[in-house]
Amino acid sequence: MGNFGDILQNATTLGLIYGLMAIGLFISYRILDVADLTVDSSFTLGAATSAIFTINGKPLLGVIMAILAGMCAGLVTAFLQTKLKINPILAGILTMTGLYSINLWVMKKTPNLSLMRLKTIFTPLENLVGKKLAYFLISLFLVALVSVLILLFFKTHIGLAIRATGDNEDMVRSSSVNVDVMKMIALALANGIVALSGATLAQYQHSADIGMGTGIVIMGLASLVIGEVVVGRKHLAQNLIAVVVGSILYRIIFALVMELGISASDIKLMSAIIMILSISYPVIVQKVKYLRQKQLAKKIDITNICCSGEGGNGKYVGSDSNNQNI
Repeated sequence: MGNFGDILQNATTLGLIYGLMAIGLFISYRILDVADLTVDSSFTLGAATSAIFTINGKPLLGVIMAILAGMCAGLVTAFLQTKLKINPILAGILTMTGLYSINLWVMKKTPNLSLMRLKTIFTPLENLVGKKLAYFLISLFLVALVSVLILLFFKTHIGLAIRATGDNEDMVRSSSVNVDVMKMIALALANGIVALSGATLAQYQHSADIGMGTGIVIMGLASLVIGEVVVGRKHLAQNLIAVVVGSILYRIIFALVMELGISASDIKLMSAIIMILSISYPVIVQKVKYLRQKQLAKKIDITNICCSGEGGNGKYVGSDSNNQNI
């Protein structure tokens, strides 16, 4: 096993980067209450856009353009849902499928782009504090910045209307609020943040791959569930912290499992197992609590039966003696 400190630091940095994706998924899945599968491809779109601009010597502009590209992808999905009345899951699948070709166009029809020896958004800080610390600090800054902006946004009139749309769409519509516009804004925002995550990851690992978004939705949901179990979900700020903490914990678990010597061919299987355990953890805990309560109830019933049995025998003898006297 390698140095535990390095493993922990790398996993934490990756957890922060993927935490941005999990925040975007939180907006669509928890706040808007929509299962948005666009995330798989908008993540790759962000990485591809960022990589192309980085190759041309403009990494920061690449991140900004990646956010805008992700927002456009979210708008397409929202348009399919609201204007064409397509089922939300199917709308996400259609957008995801179409984005595969668009991502290849952005990457100039090559499945992989290398950014080795190119300047990235991390480069200026690398020269000051070193590579690993620069990766961590910039990732932490991006997560903190996005979290603060989201907290401020969802306190505005539009933000509150989006939250209300997720809670009770019919009530919001009866209040003369345009629900379709709220969905468009929320899905654009969510996919923009997801694309930011992909853009940051591409510059972090110095490459972009056409398949790097595969399974991102499941990973994000696993992070969301882990965070909610560990941190809780009482209010929005706690929810955002929970999502990021869950993402970090997921990456740490994944890194430790990989250190056990798992072969490359088994990585997908191990990822699936970790995700299944993460997502099903609350259900397992409830089942265990239910079984314990059931066993405790049985013990109480047995004790009551024994006590009532002893009292019943005494009453029976007394009534029998009375019958004999009569």
